[in-house]
Amino acid sequence: MRTDKTTTDVVPPPHTPRVRTRGATAVIVAALVLAALNLRPAITSLGAVLEEVRGDLGMSGTVAGLLTSVPVLCFAVFGVAAPRLARRFGAAAVICAGMALIALGLALRPLAGGTAVFLAASAVALAGIAVTNVLMPVIVKRYFPDRVGAMTGLYSMALTLGAGLGSAITVPLADAAGGSWRFGLGAWALVAAVAVVPWLVMLVRDRSGAVAPPQAAATAVRITRSRTAWALAIFFGLQAISAYVAMGWLPQIFRDAGVPAGTAGVLSAVTMSMGVPLSFVLPALAGRMRHQGSLAVALGAFGVAGYAGLWLAPAAAPWVWAVLLGVANSTFPLVLTLIGMRSRTASGVVRLSAFAQCTGYLITVPGPILVGALYQSSGGWGLPIGLMMALLVPQTVAGVIAGRNRFVEDEL
Repeated sequence: MRTDKTTTDVVPPPHTPRVRTRGATAVIVAALVLAALNLRPAITSLGAVLEEVRGDLGMSGTVAGLLTSVPVLCFAVFGVAAPRLARRFGAAAVICAGMALIALGLALRPLAGGTAVFLAASAVALAGIAVTNVLMPVIVKRYFPDRVGAMTGLYSMALTLGAGLGSAITVPLADAAGGSWRFGLGAWALVAAVAVVPWLVMLVRDRSGAVAPPQAAATAVRITRSRTAWALAIFFGLQAISAYVAMGWLPQIFRDAGVPAGTAGVLSAVTMSMGVPLSFVLPALAGRMRHQGSLAVALGAFGVAGYAGLWLAPAAAPWVWAVLLGVANSTFPLVLTLIGMRSRTASGVVRLSAFAQCTGYLITVPGPILVGALYQSSGGWGLPIGLMMALLVPQTVAGVIAGRNRFVEDEL
C-alpha cells in the first residue's frame, strides 16, 4: 500500500484491535450514543426557560447574555485539557468523568439560589461537555477504525437529536411540575447519569482486556505545523458561527420580516431538525469518498442560497430558506468525520481534535456578538446576513483543503 506526501492512501492503524464480542461492541455503541445525547441539552434546555430563570434568580440582562455565549468559550478553554487527561487516564475514563461532571452540574443548577452558583454549576457541566467533545472522535477512531464515517454519523445524529430534545421538551417537563423551571432543567441530570453506566462498563472491560485495543504510542506532534489541521480549525470555527447565529438570531430575523412569532419558532426548529438525518448521511457518505471537498462546496452553496433568500425576500418563502440553512448547518458532522479521517492513529486524533475544536471555538466566539452588534447599529438584517454570506467563502475554501486525502502526520 503506497503512502507519500502528496497522495496518501488509507492505511490501517498501527495496531490490530482485539476481537470483540457483539455484547462488547453493543456497549461501546450505547456509550457513544448516550454520551452524544448529553452534549447539547445543558445549553438548549436553558434557552427554553431562560426568561423564568432570569426572573427567579434576579439575573441581569448582561449576565443572561453571557450565559448564551459562555458555552463556546468553555469548550475552547476546557477542551485544551482533554489530550493531556486522555494520555494519563485514557479517553474512555475521561469521557466517563465528563458524563459525571455533566450530571453533577445539571443537578446543581436547579438548587441555585443566586446567579453566581447557577453560573458555577453551568461551568461544571460545560467542562464535562468540553472534554467529551474533543475525545468522541478518538473513541470512534480507536474502536471503529474501518467505520469512522458511519460511527461518526451515528453519534452526530444523537448529538443533534439531544439538542432538539433539550429545546423541545424542557418547557413541557417544567409545566408538568407546576411550571418549575428547576425541574425542567434538573431532569436532564438523570439522562446524563444514565450515560455514565456504559462508560463504567467499558472501563471494567478495558481492564480485563475484553474491549480495548492496545494503546497507540503517543508521539510528539506539533500539530500547528499542519496545513490540514489549520484548515480543519478554520472550517470548524466558521461553520460554528453559522450554527450559533442560526440558533440565536434566526427566529428574530423571521419575526422582523413579519412572520408570526409562533411560526418563526417552528421555522427555527425546522432548521435544527434538518441536522438529524443529515448527521447520519453525510459522515457515511464522506467515509466512502476519497476527497471530501466537494461536500464542503455543496454545503456552502446551500448556505449562500439560504442567506440570499433571507436577504432579498425573507417572508416570501421562509420554509425554503429554513430548509436550505438547515442543510448548510449540517457541516458540523462533516468536520467531525474529517477529524477522525485526517490522522493515522488514535493518539493523533486526540491532538487534532483538541486543536481543531479549541481553536475553532475561539474563532467562533466573536461571530454571534458581531452579528448582534451589526443588527443593533444598522437597524436591520442586511449587514449581518451579508457578513454570514461572506464568511461562507473562507469556510468553503478551508473545507476543500481539509477534505484532501492526506494525514496530518505527513505534513509535519
